This record gives sequence, structure tokens and C-alpha cells, in this order.
Amino acid sequence: MDEEQTQQYSQIVAKCWADAEFKAKLMADPIATLTAEGITVPEGIELRVLENTATTINLVLPPPPSEGELSDEDLGTVAGGGSSQGCMCCT
Repeated sequence: MDEEQTQQYSQIVAKCWADAEFKAKLMADPIATLTAEGITVPEGIELRVLENTATTINLVLPPPPSEGELSDEDLGTVAGGGSSQGCMCCT
């Protein structure tokens, strides 16, 4: 996630915490909701919004590498160097 995506993600999370109606819209139709917020979701992407609670934690697995060995960057991510806060595959 680049700096702009991190900022967009933070703003969406903050808006969900402050506005239950917005959160419900995001959970029900994430692509339309993000588009309305000016965030473009690439064509062909399926987007699901999950919520961690006091009793539920979602573990998101990244896709496996295409072929061959993991790159140093991939190894750093799976070894704890990457963010598990959320995925903003949107640009």
C-alpha cells in the first residue's frame, strides 16, 4: 500500500467509526461506496469488507507467488515486514 492508499484507507476506517450508515453501505456494496468516495476499484476486482470485533479476528492470506521462489520483498512481507491492517487493492 502506498502513502496515498494508506491515507485513503485511514479516512474510510475513520468514517466507518463515525458514521454507522456509511459503514453499512460499505459492508453491503464496497465498490459503489468507495467509488462514491472518489476511490477507483479496478475492473474485475471482487472486494469484500470484513470487520474485526472483540471476539472475531479475520486472517487474510495473500495470494501465493506466481512461480518460483519468493522475492526478498515477499519474504519480508510473510515474515512480518508487511502490513496486515487491510488491503487497498484500489487505486
